[in-house]
Amino acid sequence: SVLTGLGVSPRKLRGIYGTVKAYTTRVGEGPFPTEQVDDAAGVGNHLGTVGAEYGTTTGRARRCGWLDIPQMRFSTLINGFTSINLTKLDVLTGLEEVKVAKAYKHNGKILTTM
Repeated sequence: SVLTGLGVSPRKLRGIYGTVKAYTTRVGEGPFPTEQVDDAAGVGNHLGTVGAEYGTTTGRARRCGWLDIPQMRFSTLINGFTSINLTKLDVLTGLEEVKVAKAYKHNGKILTTM
């Protein structure tokens, strides 16, 4: 724990802040329900280009998609966030429409959690 290394008691915390982008990104393979796979003029390309979404080491473009609320909810649950800091809202400027995933659909069932 960071606090243990600093010699600070967790009881001294008044809040735990989670930092989240206004959209979702991924590196590599795996499921990505809100991914925007499109042409050069599409949403995924806009998010990646305007948001400068490239890997630090490889320079490879990150996969980009809409904000995933079930994933954010899960992250909040396991990390104990008391507040959220939403970043990169400016990247959404210029998009005709902004979408947010509020649930998943799997085998005909609506799932609001991961």
